[in-house]
Amino acid sequence: MNKLLKDLPAISASRYLDSRRRFLGQSAAGLGGLALSGLGGHSAFGASRKNEEIAGSFQSIAPKAKRVIYLFQSGGPPQMDLYDYKPTLNQMHGQDVPDSVFNGQRLTGMSSGQAKFPVAKSIFRFEQHGKSGAWLSELMPYLAEVVDDIAFVKSMHTEAINHDPAITFLQTGFQIAGRPSMGAWVSYGLGSENENLPSFVAMLSGNGQPLYDRLWGPGFLPSRHQGVRFRSGKDPVLYLNNPDGFSKELRRETLDDLNLLNRERLEAVGDPEIETRIAQYEMAYRMQSSVPELTDVSSEPESTFELYGDDARKPGTYAYNTLMARRLVERGTRFVQLFHRGWDTHGNLPKTLGARCRETDKATTGLLKDLKLRGLLDDTLVIWGGEFGRTVYCQGDLAPQSYGRDHHPRCFTTWMAGGGIKGGVTHGKTDDYSYNVVEDPVSVHDFHATVLHLLGVDHEKLTFKFQGRHYRLTDVHGKLVKQILA
Repeated sequence: MNKLLKDLPAISASRYLDSRRRFLGQSAAGLGGLALSGLGGHSAFGASRKNEEIAGSFQSIAPKAKRVIYLFQSGGPPQMDLYDYKPTLNQMHGQDVPDSVFNGQRLTGMSSGQAKFPVAKSIFRFEQHGKSGAWLSELMPYLAEVVDDIAFVKSMHTEAINHDPAITFLQTGFQIAGRPSMGAWVSYGLGSENENLPSFVAMLSGNGQPLYDRLWGPGFLPSRHQGVRFRSGKDPVLYLNNPDGFSKELRRETLDDLNLLNRERLEAVGDPEIETRIAQYEMAYRMQSSVPELTDVSSEPESTFELYGDDARKPGTYAYNTLMARRLVERGTRFVQLFHRGWDTHGNLPKTLGARCRETDKATTGLLKDLKLRGLLDDTLVIWGGEFGRTVYCQGDLAPQSYGRDHHPRCFTTWMAGGGIKGGVTHGKTDDYSYNVVEDPVSVHDFHATVLHLLGVDHEKLTFKFQGRHYRLTDVHGKLVKQILA
């Protein structure tokens, strides 16, 4: 074919390529169509049309939760300074971590060259709270009020030791970019309860490790399942508002004409991504009315801001985003993902950690209380956690009131509350150094399987065929954490 193109004039070559594309596009039932469909891509001329199940058909279990709010704390919160109380560290403070604890496990390049690995106790006071007697750091005074609604999982572990692959793993079930995000899987499997709002929304706050759109992306799923990012400022969703001089009526006429052209193209080539494009144009049009009402918190009573804190009035803050999360699920959004950055504590941990907890503790607790007051907590699953934990040993210099901790994948704490969760329980146990899991380990795949189960979905059945293989969020792993289910 390359030789033929060289021998053709430029215009003829262009016409040849156009005719060839047209032939292949219109021959989906023939040999060319079979070859293209074998590629398995979601935009390959109808190859994945059979994957588009009716929303809700993946629910084979009675759902306990209808929706999810995932409060992702990006950077790796230190479990032994917040939830995993270890009094042994007080006696071992300043002494090297025993070799028997390390057991030959790998360290990051940031601390592997240290000559010493001194134990750093937590300088924060711990107390037990609620009927369950859950241990909490003094940094979480508001959360202490609702511990009996929470299931703490102290035995989470991950395969990734650096931020990007670890966050990618938590969001997609795979360390390498390209797989669908958790919210996209839920959108694909269950759809939305409100045609005027996206089924999956992502929001960011804080500063720290960079986060990328692929963390709430659709991967190889149809692109309409991508998370829509809500931003702070005048335009929460980019390009949603009409340009100056462009009326709503003109936008409607333009969309109608564009839809006619897209449907003609769809009939010609059968590409499901054209259907997605049509649906997303229409969603954007409807969101022009629904989003301004959603993001206007002036109608909220003063009692709301007493729950979440005054920062809930300021777009872009964690408190504002948690309030938006409640308003979204209240209106039928299926999956809301909040990313709060800044939990990376390689040095000066007490100051950094104190700041993050002041930014989040009241608002997180306010969200749980608000959902409960409105009767939404029973069928809304709330999740709190980061991508990994932190080391018991100090990274860098150990000072009386200051220390740092490195990344630690071997154990960390995540908690859940709401739809289908048994409140007031603690699952899993770590050793005296909060370094290794010693009881009831929970992997990332187990975590994903449990979340899907609470939504009424069997994680082994929620699949999508791509490049000749049926993929799922849990890949070929995952078992339910039954001990935390109500």
